[in-house]
Amino acid sequence: MKLNLNNELIKFVLRKAALKPVLVCGLVFGAVGWAGAQPEKYSERMAETAMKLWPDSFSLGKPGTPAKWSYDLGVILKGVEAVWKGSGDARWFAYIQQQMDHYVQDDGTIKAYKREDYNIDFINNGKLLLLLYQVTGKAKYYNAASLLRDQLRTHPRTSEGGFWHKKIYPHQMWLDGLYMGQPFFAEYAKLFNERDAFDDITNQFVLMERHSRDDETGLLYHGWDESREQAWADKATGRSPNFWGRSLGWFGMALVDAIEHFPEDHPGVDSLAGILQRFAKAVIAFQDKRSGVWYDVVDMAHRPENYLEASASCMLVYTLAKGVRLGYLPEGYIKQAQKGYSGILKTFISGRDDGGINLERTVAVSGLGGSGRYRDGSFAYYMSEPVIQNDPKGMGAFIKCAAEMELLPTLGRAKGKTVVLDYYYNNEYRVDVTGRQVRYHYVWEDQSNSGYSFLGHLFNRYGVRTASLETKPGVATLGNADVYIIVDPDTEKETNSPNFLERPEIDVITEWVRQGGVLVLLGNDAGNAEFAHFNQLAGRFGIRFNEDNALLVKNDHFPEGAVQLKKGNSVFKKPYRLFLKEVSTLELTPPARSLVQKEGKHLMATAKYGKGTVFALGDPWIYNEYIDGRKLPPDFENYEAADAWVQWLLAKARRK
Repeated sequence: MKLNLNNELIKFVLRKAALKPVLVCGLVFGAVGWAGAQPEKYSERMAETAMKLWPDSFSLGKPGTPAKWSYDLGVILKGVEAVWKGSGDARWFAYIQQQMDHYVQDDGTIKAYKREDYNIDFINNGKLLLLLYQVTGKAKYYNAASLLRDQLRTHPRTSEGGFWHKKIYPHQMWLDGLYMGQPFFAEYAKLFNERDAFDDITNQFVLMERHSRDDETGLLYHGWDESREQAWADKATGRSPNFWGRSLGWFGMALVDAIEHFPEDHPGVDSLAGILQRFAKAVIAFQDKRSGVWYDVVDMAHRPENYLEASASCMLVYTLAKGVRLGYLPEGYIKQAQKGYSGILKTFISGRDDGGINLERTVAVSGLGGSGRYRDGSFAYYMSEPVIQNDPKGMGAFIKCAAEMELLPTLGRAKGKTVVLDYYYNNEYRVDVTGRQVRYHYVWEDQSNSGYSFLGHLFNRYGVRTASLETKPGVATLGNADVYIIVDPDTEKETNSPNFLERPEIDVITEWVRQGGVLVLLGNDAGNAEFAHFNQLAGRFGIRFNEDNALLVKNDHFPEGAVQLKKGNSVFKKPYRLFLKEVSTLELTPPARSLVQKEGKHLMATAKYGKGTVFALGDPWIYNEYIDGRKLPPDFENYEAADAWVQWLLAKARRK
């Protein structure tokens, strides 16, 4: 009721004052309260503005100026990626692909990219190339990403192995460069099994902190010159003279975006986590107490020329929120993130005549050295750079920040629970573009049509840990599982030596359910899954997969697979319109109960067994192809229904 009351208040103020909605929302945000409100999707609204400003290509100059291979593009598009994964709306993915295709040629060469410049900024957009390769499987994106990876193989370095910021800036490391290079480097290393690269990545962060951290404040100076040749460099330490807000933001985002790609057992995880914890403690000490945001030069709030700056504030809030979500920062930092985000909305967001929003007060650029006007790193220099509206770096940082903060209302709902996906009975591999055998087909890591990466995002938004099980299920291996999902058990056609469900494992799983576990059984149509052993497990709960093939869909004639849910469904609270294709129907006996039917045939079922619950469907259904928005017509609601299904599973998961 409180939220409704405030919504009515917003409408009244809008009518009387004719203010643009976002300004009022920002003002009311704190009064509504974080837990009670469902935050508006500011991430989507800012992404809409970006699409309007740069509909075809990413030219930052005057109209008609050729588009450059600019790192700004990557910041915007990583934010748009988060919006896509948070909505299941394919137009966001289409925008990413369209923008990148302006540069990436069919052979994988990149228009406007020059390796010989050895500019670390050029690496940033590679993260989108990796996304596009994983989703589409097109070799041109892999080839383009590999060009950037190859740049790092020969990129100039300091004597200790730190990447120079640019060839034209010899012997220098800047905080900015960690964001430009290391998250891409880490993701590439993870995807293509370059484990030794994580030692190198760790070293980049260790060196940057070692050489730029101020012992008194804990803050990091913008840049460091090993040679001490630059006029801005302290002759004893090599450090630049000031703590620039956005450079701190770049470094913080680099930490949280790189660490999530590290192998859990790599020692670099502890190194990066320690750096992140020291960094977070330092930056919150300079968070403006009144506004909740940060100044352009963060430790000089007392200087009248100084100003609250948008991009740094967005980046630092993002760092704090994501650091907590990943488990590397204490939960108490969420308070600082909430205060900062509320301050961002109040201080920097304004409305547009077209109904969108703008980001105000972002410094256009700040650097060190260079030809022409020499950038000496002084306070006066930082104050001399123009402050503009809708700078793409700031907009991208805001989209990333908003998308991260929009997760907060749901992250606590299932915190501490673990969803385990079977990789033992479903154990398929294919050859990737490098010739390696890689696991695919209904697995968390697979971002192509056949994967469950989107399903993983749906679970993760509720604070769930997603894990996989590559061995037989046993008492120990299921001990920490709250939900256990078995999908499409292999046949000899799919795997040379398939693993079949046998009596000992069936007994373990059955007892696990009886004690309160939630078991999900997702089959497939006849000829595309193993049934005999799978049905021995399903039969314990009154369920049999019929080895048939219902809802045949010819040539993507989607209405043939339409299933209209009815009101009052115990799992799907709304009457969603679903798409199901080539499904094994179910035969049911108690304790199983039919959940969804079409033309008298049982398609989905549930069973209560002891303290536990079982869900069954004769189709993998919620793989990426049918929930990421790229294939189905928009009148189908698989993404929304999958989210409702995830919430139901987690509500049923109550094992001690």
